[in-house]
Amino acid sequence: MSIQDLAAAGRGPPESGAVIRRGMRMALVGLGLLIMLVGVPIAVLPWLHLPGALIIATGLVIVLRNSFTARRHFIRAQRRHPKIIFPIRRMMRRQPEVVPVVWQQLLRTERLVLPRRARFFVRVRRVVIRRRRA
Repeated sequence: MSIQDLAAAGRGPPESGAVIRRGMRMALVGLGLLIMLVGVPIAVLPWLHLPGALIIATGLVIVLRNSFTARRHFIRAQRRHPKIIFPIRRMMRRQPEVVPVVWQQLLRTERLVLPRRARFFVRVRRVVIRRRRA
């Protein structure tokens, strides 16, 4: 008789409540994955990036709250790629900061795609700030 056999004998049969909780957890993970799959094509469509991102964030919240493995992978990805994961985390908060996240991603995308002389969002921000002060 091994230690594992002794541990299994002490536990007894699984309770029906535990089975129901596990089933609900798996159903919610499946629902979250389905919501994320629906959000991906919406996020790719032009002019619908923000609603698609919010749908994906909603599905991700459901998955992360109900899956220990997904939570562990998300934390590992967060440590490896903080600049990519941080906006996602900001969108998943109770009071998401939508406008600052969108603005930050817009500036980051502009810096990635356009040469320095063609960038205009930084100039737009400076003009808006000057008009507010005046």
